[in-house]
Amino acid sequence: MTIRTVARGDTLELRYALRPRGGEDIVSNFDDAAPETITLGDGTLAPTLEEWLVDLVPGERHVFLLEPWQAFGLSQPELVQTLRKADLPDDMEFAVDTLVEFSMPNGQTLAGRILEIGDDTVKVDFNHPLADLSIEFEVEVERILAAAEPTAGTSHAGHA
Repeated sequence: MTIRTVARGDTLELRYALRPRGGEDIVSNFDDAAPETITLGDGTLAPTLEEWLVDLVPGERHVFLLEPWQAFGLSQPELVQTLRKADLPDDMEFAVDTLVEFSMPNGQTLAGRILEIGDDTVKVDFNHPLADLSIEFEVEVERILAAAEPTAGTSHAGHA
């Protein structure tokens, strides 16, 4: 009998922690009563982190030491933007070094960290808060709940 390992598209019960290398946990659910349920590819975890879960065996605990390019990437200068206060919602409160969620025209939201507040403008960094950091990604897949569905186009039956 072969042990089933994690595959793309699987739904998992997962415990994990993220921390800067050698630092304090930024996020962890190891002490929570129940593991988090996620589906690989649904956007809950960054795609770069999901890649480390593929082929893991449930019940094993791993710590991956990731360089910035393997985790959340390097800061991109074009993602630091100066926005006019007049273009932002009137009820939005600004404080330096806080994360603020901005609504995009397409309905999605984007988080940015406020760097500076001027009289008429706000300078916001839209890079991931963990960009440029070497990360420890500690993970234990408790269970695989659902098998990955075959992707369209993998079956060759009936194609002329």
